[in-house]
Amino acid sequence: MPEWVVTFPEQLFIDIKEPIDKAIHYMVVEWDPFFNGISLILRSMLNAVSDGINLIPWWLLLAAVVLATYKISKNTVRAVFYGLMLFFIGLIGLWSLMYLTLSIVVTSVVISLLIGFPIGILAASSKKVDVVVRPILDTMQTMPSFVYLIPAVMLLGLGNVPAVIATTIYAVPPVIRLTSHGIRQVDTEVVEAARAFGSTKAQTLFKVQIPQALPTIMTGVNQTIMMAISMVVTCSLIGASGLGAEVIRGMNRQESGRGFAAGIAIVILAIILDRTTQGIIKKDGKTYEG
Repeated sequence: MPEWVVTFPEQLFIDIKEPIDKAIHYMVVEWDPFFNGISLILRSMLNAVSDGINLIPWWLLLAAVVLATYKISKNTVRAVFYGLMLFFIGLIGLWSLMYLTLSIVVTSVVISLLIGFPIGILAASSKKVDVVVRPILDTMQTMPSFVYLIPAVMLLGLGNVPAVIATTIYAVPPVIRLTSHGIRQVDTEVVEAARAFGSTKAQTLFKVQIPQALPTIMTGVNQTIMMAISMVVTCSLIGASGLGAEVIRGMNRQESGRGFAAGIAIVILAIILDRTTQGIIKKDGKTYEG
């Protein structure tokens, strides 16, 4: 029996690794000023977000979480419970690391939303854009998260800045996809009625379609936040600081308690952000039941 029947023939192999390596090397050498500029902008933005978060006293953040949870859910027990969960992070000595993680997450989410909303709107309004964007999003959502670390490190080095880039790339697809989906799902009769009354395309978009699609769009925001948090530990492999780095230290030094404590803090942060944004979604959708 010929060998090619049971084994894929080597003669058909195509080398895609070398062209990718050459392309990245070319960008590193030739586009160095551009990436230095990007790095400077992102570092400035990250520092601004970090400085703003660090200005918030621990007790004020606790009060804000309790108040926001109560305002959204009208449930005192839930509000106090979330406050106690956040307080627990301080009790185990991880409050400052939580702030570092929060600054990376907030920066990445803000950039994701700034990129995702316009692309989602374009994809909803143009079939040609949607045809191009959809396979790209499919690829981004199925690509292993570790792969995003490679170009980020090659182009921007180690630290929080490449972590923001990798997190943004990983977290942006949901807001694009759900923004496009939400706008497309708006009742065509409502859109036609708005246009019949003389609304322009921009007025119809911002006064009719986006408000009607807001619950779906907010679901995309929620998923973007969750995916950004899920990259916390992964990005610590390229020098990102915060709770993820603490998990890696605990693993490397075989200090199980250290790793579990940081992991619990990440879970608490994720739960609070998830439940809060979900509460806003349900409230906007008029389906919240407490």
